[in-house]
Amino acid sequence: MNDNTLYIYTDGACAGNPGPGGWGVVMLYNGFRKEMAAFVQHTTNNQMELRAPLAALKALKETGRPYTIKILSDSQYLINGMNTWLSSWKRKGWRGAKGPVKNRELWEALDKLNQLHNIEWIWIKGHASNEHNNRCDYLATEQIRINTGAY
Repeated sequence: MNDNTLYIYTDGACAGNPGPGGWGVVMLYNGFRKEMAAFVQHTTNNQMELRAPLAALKALKETGRPYTIKILSDSQYLINGMNTWLSSWKRKGWRGAKGPVKNRELWEALDKLNQLHNIEWIWIKGHASNEHNNRCDYLATEQIRINTGAY
């Protein structure tokens, strides 16, 4: 992974939906690694899936130029949202097939950061053999365990 691309692996988890949740991030860049995680007392799984990449993108240092980023997630909600649904939602005034878009404020924040960088949004199979995705899942669920005893 020495190609000047920042790899960001993300995952979210929730004990109940809604319920207490957590998210985890593993960021990899030219041999450097950073992990982040957080707990939210009352949330949904989808919100955690959105908050993880949002936190990672907000943590980037200002360089005055866009980063080249690959965001890898097992959340089809996140990946389909960024790759397919977002442009349609914006065109339709933030309305989807079933009414107003849920989690709009998170989608808008991701959209704004997405426009600042060269980001490829990639779906990966969850709970499989990807060590970084598995680590993100652990970080997310560990936040719930630490704060509630669940999991």
